[in-house]
Amino acid sequence: MKKSLKVVTLGALLGLAACGGGSHDAPPATSAPAPTQPATTQAAAPSTAGQFGVPECDDYMAKYLACVDSKVPEAARAMVRQQLEQTKEAWQKAAATPEGKAGLATGCKAASDAAKTSMAAYGCTF
Repeated sequence: MKKSLKVVTLGALLGLAACGGGSHDAPPATSAPAPTQPATTQAAAPSTAGQFGVPECDDYMAKYLACVDSKVPEAARAMVRQQLEQTKEAWQKAAATPEGKAGLATGCKAASDAAKTSMAAYGCTF
């Protein structure tokens, strides 16, 4: 259970890091990978919704992706999506066990609450 909680906490922190901490400006372009094609490829495949089996996480991921794809400036989008993919991987590992799923429900609710504030800078609502 402690390991699952650590994974959830890590995922929430990565999710918050992906938000840019409520920054109004796009992160420096040097932080983002130069090619934007991978982000476009990922955006074309909305495969993240419903992958966790935890309604709070599935809902958070769908809303967060919609925000990123429609509101986050193009210069920052690839970096944010890359960080979101890392969060998704951690959450999928945690969701592999019943204990992990229970921890994810709490962690994803907290991530969603935090995103309401941090992603408001981009005009997103959750």
